[in-house]
Amino acid sequence: MVFLDEPTASLDPTATREIEAAIDAIHAGGTKIVMTTHNLGQARRLADEVLFLHQGRLVERAPVERFFTSPATAEAAAFIKGELPWT
Repeated sequence: MVFLDEPTASLDPTATREIEAAIDAIHAGGTKIVMTTHNLGQARRLADEVLFLHQGRLVERAPVERFFTSPATAEAAAFIKGELPWT
């Protein structure tokens, strides 16, 4: 198991692609990866499952496509739209 915390934060697009390719290769080899990210595009590209936290609590857990196409919570739907208030 590998834990990653914002592995491509502050990287340019070329470096980001390289890191994402390495993550994909590690995952394809059978290693479970747990990654935190605020980058929705990256989550959609790399994740099998999304666990969405809001104010320190798990509010949604879903397969990646279901999370992005029909989120179960108002908080997740707002975050996907970029509308989640941080209060």
